[in-house]
Amino acid sequence: MRVLVLHSHPVEESYGAALHKQTVESLKDAGHEVDDCDLYVEKFDPVLSRHDRLIYHDYPHNMELVKPYVDRLKKAEGIVLVTPVWNFGFPAILKGYFDRVWLPGVSFELVNGKVESRLRHIRKLGAVLTYGATPFRAFVAGNPPKKIVKRVLRAQINPLKPVTFLAHYDMNNCTPETRAQFMAKVKRTMERF
Repeated sequence: MRVLVLHSHPVEESYGAALHKQTVESLKDAGHEVDDCDLYVEKFDPVLSRHDRLIYHDYPHNMELVKPYVDRLKKAEGIVLVTPVWNFGFPAILKGYFDRVWLPGVSFELVNGKVESRLRHIRKLGAVLTYGATPFRAFVAGNPPKKIVKRVLRAQINPLKPVTFLAHYDMNNCTPETRAQFMAKVKRTMERF
């Protein structure tokens, strides 16, 4: 399967970068073809400009500035996000990726006023997230990133398929042991993706 890995951490020496590396290696070890999209390394521009918004519904003109990313999304059969959670949301670069690439005509289409997915070719969805918050604090806040992955993205891809969701909570108080345990879990899970 061709898996698009979307990574969004700006620090190459971070634990998030190590999780990204492990995810890519494990997917390859499992025989998947990996399209590794490291948004910071690729210097993806997350800003939806005035021009972008004015042509937002004008397919295919709306994808001209992000066509290479659209092409990669269209070729994907699986998607795995590897990202930190900051302020109970995705980093701006990843949010901007969704705003600029998951466009009308690309990820969805309005048919008689109703949204129809254009991502049914994607068979699997996964996420590897790190949170500073504890699970309880994330729960109290409504855990928006988990809902985006398990509800919003899942609905756009295939609402009937399960989602692989891995989260290391409480990074503010993590230990080498908790990081190693989570890394091992990511390795095992991505090898079975």
